[in-house]
Amino acid sequence: MTKSLQWLGATAALLLVAGCGDRDSGNAAGNGPAATEAGAQTIASGLDENSRFLAAARAAGMDATLAGPGPYTVLVPSDQAFGNLPDGRLETLMQPESRAELTRLLTYHVLTGTVLAEDIGRAIDNSDGRALLATIGGETLTATRDGGNILLADAAGGRATITRADETRSNGVVHHIDGVLMPGQGAAPQGEQQQ
Repeated sequence: MTKSLQWLGATAALLLVAGCGDRDSGNAAGNGPAATEAGAQTIASGLDENSRFLAAARAAGMDATLAGPGPYTVLVPSDQAFGNLPDGRLETLMQPESRAELTRLLTYHVLTGTVLAEDIGRAIDNSDGRALLATIGGETLTATRDGGNILLADAAGGRATITRADETRSNGVVHHIDGVLMPGQGAAPQGEQQQ
C-alpha cells in the first residue's frame, strides 16, 4: 500500500510540473510572459557565446532548437561543472561520431514548457518533498529541497543545485546549475535503435 501511495504521489508531482510547464505551450514565439520580459532574445541568443554549454549545443545541432519557438526550460550547467567531467569527456562527446550521446545528454537538461523555480518548488511541496521532472529526452529528474535551494538528482545519482533561476527568454526560461546531469544507461536516444 505504501509503495502505491509513493507512486501515486510521484505521478501527481510529474503531472503537476508538466501542467505548470504548459502554461506557455499554446503560444507562438514572441507571446507569453517570458516573451514580454525577454523581448526578442531566445534561449540560444541569451547564452554566453563562449560557454561550454552553447558549444556542446552547437556540436549536437541543438542551437537551432534553442533558438526556435519553444517554450523550453533549459538547465544550463556552469563551465566549471563541465570542467569537473573526466578529462577529455566533453571533447569526446563533441566529436561527430558521439553526436547521439551528446544530444541525449543535452536533452536531459531540457524540459518542455516554461517551468519556473516557483513551479518546481510548489511541485516538491505538494508531493511530500520530492517531484519528478520530465525531460524532452523522455527521462526524468528528481527535484528536492535543501534549505532554500532546489536540488536536481539524475538517473546516475549525481546532483546539481539551481544556482540562478528564472532567466526569461522569448521562447522559455533558463536555470543555471552547478553540475552536469547524466541520463540513465538503458535506452537509446529517441529515434535511434540500439544494435
